[in-house]
Amino acid sequence: MRYLYMMIGLFFGIANIAQAADKPNILFLFADDQRTDTIGAWGNQHIQTPNIDSLVEQGFSFRNNYCFGSNSGAVCMPSRAMLHTGRMWMHSNNNMDGEVTLGELLREQGYETFATGKWHNGGKSILRSFEHGQNVFMGGMSDHTRVPLSDIQDGQLISRGIAKDGFSSEQFADAAVSFLKTQRGEQPFFAYVAFTSPHDPRNPTEKYREMYYNNRPPLPENFQPQLDFNNGNLVIRDEMLAAWPREKSVISDQLCEYYGLITHMDKQIGRILKALDEIGQRENTIIVYAADHGLGMGSHGLLGKQNVFEHSMKAPLIFVGPGIPQGKSSEAFTYLLDIYPTLCGQLEVEAPERVEGKSLSGIFKGEQKSVRDSIFLPYQNTQRSVRDERWKLCVYPQINFQQLFDLKNDPHEMHNLAEIPEYAMQKSKMLELMKTWQTEVGDEQTLTVKNPQPKTKDLTGHPRKPDVHQPKWIVEKYFD
Repeated sequence: MRYLYMMIGLFFGIANIAQAADKPNILFLFADDQRTDTIGAWGNQHIQTPNIDSLVEQGFSFRNNYCFGSNSGAVCMPSRAMLHTGRMWMHSNNNMDGEVTLGELLREQGYETFATGKWHNGGKSILRSFEHGQNVFMGGMSDHTRVPLSDIQDGQLISRGIAKDGFSSEQFADAAVSFLKTQRGEQPFFAYVAFTSPHDPRNPTEKYREMYYNNRPPLPENFQPQLDFNNGNLVIRDEMLAAWPREKSVISDQLCEYYGLITHMDKQIGRILKALDEIGQRENTIIVYAADHGLGMGSHGLLGKQNVFEHSMKAPLIFVGPGIPQGKSSEAFTYLLDIYPTLCGQLEVEAPERVEGKSLSGIFKGEQKSVRDSIFLPYQNTQRSVRDERWKLCVYPQINFQQLFDLKNDPHEMHNLAEIPEYAMQKSKMLELMKTWQTEVGDEQTLTVKNPQPKTKDLTGHPRKPDVHQPKWIVEKYFD
């Protein structure tokens, strides 16, 4: 009987591979902490990203793509879980227990699955998702020159210890190139390459650091020395990478290093794309380029991603490959969790019932312009945001504070209109939209509290006092 079961399993396994033979490969390139304004082809003239630019030219860009908030200060955990399950963080878990991951589904469809780079969601989920893995980093962040690496062998994670030679982006690209060179086109593959760049520590190689030190990019247009209120997530590691208030010279240095990491990563992406060309599989491969979320990098006086501003919650998203228009873009609102059902749509594979994202295939085909009319961003119990095509409302429940932005005239969210009487009706409309979203997704967070934290408390929760180092405009605006 056991022999019979083995033969049945072998039969269906061969059948799945045969059925999948005509399906396109998938190469997924995933950056860590990359803002949407750090791509040359998307309008940044101060950064060099020729290989990402080539994907923009050859594919379809979604310019309003978001991470669906977070239940953790380590935003990369839920963002990646949402990517690989197609589900919102409030309905699932960061280790993806009980979910059918994208890799798991593709394995069932006869795909050979491979992973390299960062996996921040537990050992069980990566082993379910990928049968092969080389130079895998199980963790959230690491010195780019001393990355602890593991391989997937015979269904097990085998630790190789800290790699003392090489740089993270190079090590992950090396693994991806090696895997691609084994492909003969007999079985479709899903190769997942998750870089740790440009996540801190921002220690690019000297060549790529000096490239921008010698030709410094400008600071973000919405740079501030300090966020002028406590959003509830300021006493956190990301925000302690530089002193308050932020000095322009310090932010400039960090920005140069950040750009250097991105350009170095772009170089490695070029190596991977070249390998794909050399095995003759480029025309039969869907390439996805994305990032888990953005980053503050001086915008609004912030350095991290623990906020609901556009610069931190938006993330790049580009699709390239068969059935996808070239050199096109859309302003449609999308989430990272839409990638899962979109790939299912392109492969003509039915997505699991629990998947909550929406397929973007109809936008590729010109059958629809959008899949949703607004975006909701829930962050822990401290921040909520909702936006439509023009307006954006941010609510900070713990301090009963609100921000209303006119993104059409104020895309960098610099002018809060929430307390101006003439915008009261618009604020009320956005508040109702937020409540509608909360009902739809089951978000039970109240939008006000009985005893709010005073807006004038400092970053540690103590009463704030003017400081001799405090910028003059902050003293005048927030202290008596």
